[in-house]
Amino acid sequence: MGKLDGRVAFVTGAGRGIGAATALRLAEDGARVVLADINTDDCAQVITEIEQAGSQAFAISCNVTEKAQVESAIQQAVERFGQLDILVNNAGVTRDNLLFKMSDDDWETVINVHLRGAFLCSRAAQVQMVKQKYGRIISLSSTSALGNRGQSNYSTAKAGLQGLTRTLAIELGPFGITANAVAPGFIDTEMTRATARRMGFDPEERIEAASKTIPVRRVGQPRDVANVINFLASEESSYVSGQIIYVAGGPR
Repeated sequence: MGKLDGRVAFVTGAGRGIGAATALRLAEDGARVVLADINTDDCAQVITEIEQAGSQAFAISCNVTEKAQVESAIQQAVERFGQLDILVNNAGVTRDNLLFKMSDDDWETVINVHLRGAFLCSRAAQVQMVKQKYGRIISLSSTSALGNRGQSNYSTAKAGLQGLTRTLAIELGPFGITANAVAPGFIDTEMTRATARRMGFDPEERIEAASKTIPVRRVGQPRDVANVINFLASEESSYVSGQIIYVAGGPR
């Protein structure tokens, strides 16, 4: 038996990277998973891997910045699987630039996807979780929440998610719902590789250079983050709420 047998998880941005690794990790412990992504084509391989792991999954096209789409997706998840126990707010984008070069659209896109998206998903999911008197809400923050050159939009959004997490923990705790955030450091994903290329760096060289600055002497993999999320989604974490856990290979 898996420690998430009987549970249903809803993961945003589940088509690749940390979202895909998380969906698979939760399924490996028995959860049925709803993969919410703006591009469901990206989810096909993840669904195949989940089914091979012996669980069930389906994909829903969802733009997390759109209230109607979020509420419809949550409703479909409950109708399909009968409940909703775990929400992972993972959907995210980057629009990096120095402040004087950053456009209004750069700012609004990042803030909306990360902050508005997590707000809309959490508000919709808690309706079902409160009825059940059980739930786990896990949001993806970042070490960039501490400040990072060229990421005033992203850093602000990720710091905001920490405040949202702590507040959700206070408000929803009496209903058996915990809320926590995971803050990854350097994780080897297509997003970080694209960022390196955009900055004019070879991704492999950037990974090698970053490894030398991290205490454990390697960059993280999506599975490293998924393992922590899996713990926060389980019964084992029932007395952990309102916390920000940095997954960065060392203290931040």
